[in-house]
Order: sequence, then C-alpha cells, then structure tokens
Amino acid sequence: MDANRLTDLPVSPPNQNAGIPTPWQAVALIALYFMLQLAVGSLMTLVVGLVATLHEGGGLSAIIPLGRRWLGQSDMTAAAVIVTLLISATVIMRLVRRAWPQRWTEGTPPGLGFTPSPHIAFYVAALAAGVMMPIVGGLLTTWLAQGHEVSQDIKQLGANTSLALRLPLALLVVSVGPVVEELLFRGVLLSAIARYTGNGMAIVLSALLFACVHLPDLSFLWYALPNLALLGLILGWLRVQSESIWPAVIAHGMNNLLAVVSWFVMTQQ
Repeated sequence: MDANRLTDLPVSPPNQNAGIPTPWQAVALIALYFMLQLAVGSLMTLVVGLVATLHEGGGLSAIIPLGRRWLGQSDMTAAAVIVTLLISATVIMRLVRRAWPQRWTEGTPPGLGFTPSPHIAFYVAALAAGVMMPIVGGLLTTWLAQGHEVSQDIKQLGANTSLALRLPLALLVVSVGPVVEELLFRGVLLSAIARYTGNGMAIVLSALLFACVHLPDLSFLWYALPNLALLGLILGWLRVQSESIWPAVIAHGMNNLLAVVSWFVMTQQ
C-alpha cells in the first residue's frame, strides 16, 4: 500500500469511556472493602484464638470460641478494628490507584477528584456541613425513631475502650475511614453511574447505596436510613460542585469527629 494513502484512512475517535470505572466494578470494590474487613477480622479471631489456646490450654475446637472471647473485650476489639480498617483501606486505595491512574487527580467526574478544589468556599461549606449534619440528622432520626434507641456499634466500642486505644481509633474514624469511603462512593461509584445518568442522578443513587451499606452497623434500623442518605446527598453535591473529593472528605471527617467526641465526654461524667 502506498504510504501516502495512509493519511487518507479514517481515524477512529478516541473512546471517551476508556479508563472509567463501570457500575459493576464500583459495586465490586465496595463489596470487596467490607469483605476484606470480615476476612481480616476472621483471621485475627483465628490467630488470637490460637494464642489463647496455647496460653490456656485446650484442643483445636477451642480456638474459635477463645478467639471470640478475647476479641470480645473492648480493648482487643478496638485493636482489631484498627488493624482491619488499616489493611482494608490500604488494599482498596492501591487497587483503585492502579486500576484508574489517569483518573486519580482529575477533578470532575469521571475523575476521582484527588486534587485540591479551586474554590475555597467549598471547604468552608464542608466544615459547616460536617458540623450541622450530626445535629440535623440526629433530630431527623430521633423523630422517625419515635422513642426507639439508635446506637452504632462503633460508638459503643469507643466509649468502652481505654484511652490508649480510643485515641488512635478516633483518629482513624475521622481520617482514614472518610478518605476510603469517599473514594469508593463519591469517587468510583459516582463516576461510574454518572457516565450513564449524569451527575445529578449519580449523586442520588450513590447516596442511597451509601446509606444502605451502613445499615448493618445500625442493626438495620430503617429510621437511620434518611439521615445517612441526606449525608450522602450533601457529600455528593460537595464532590461534584467543588471539582474535588477533599471537601466531601472534610465534611465526612467532621461529621465523624462530632460523633466520636462522645467517647471522651461520656467517660468524664
């Protein structure tokens, strides 16, 4: 073929969806995150149970019961949560970074938003939202609960843990937890949905899934769902409008911070 004729061949337009996570990939990553926590927790139960069995004596059948008994102590449980969260978050962050490196620092969806927002006002809005949401959400949940108690496992754990472990646990809850959850829900999931529905519907759907996956921690109490969904909507709006994931991370972290303050206040009473 004449080399000069190669320039006359039609050029295929670049695939605009190349390097964008799909909804199934996003859901699989979210499932993997929680499965990792379960797997690491189960492995720690086996390890602690084996150590306890060697220390206290007993056969192989005693490993799991002893592991559960030891991890049932508040400090041991807190230590297990810390290790589990660190391992799970590290694995997910590395997987996402390797899967979509070109989207990592891209501000607007389908980017993952790990870049500073050019709009300082959104950081102020994030702080305000993080302060207001526990108040507004708490009032909404209390009204819907009609007198029923609403308590998270992590709150009960933190309040009963020694100070030496309460501090690092609180630090992870307000930093690592929000970063990895925002990456999953307002980064990967929102971008994956937005390629089909646009940003508005992606914010709504990602907020609903965000609320639903947190229900096990709330014993599947349905009246906690609107509060979590509202938080997810605000975080999604911050993510899209600020062109960065960091305002959502800050709002999420501030929301968690006000929740863990009770760990320290309750023990002073």
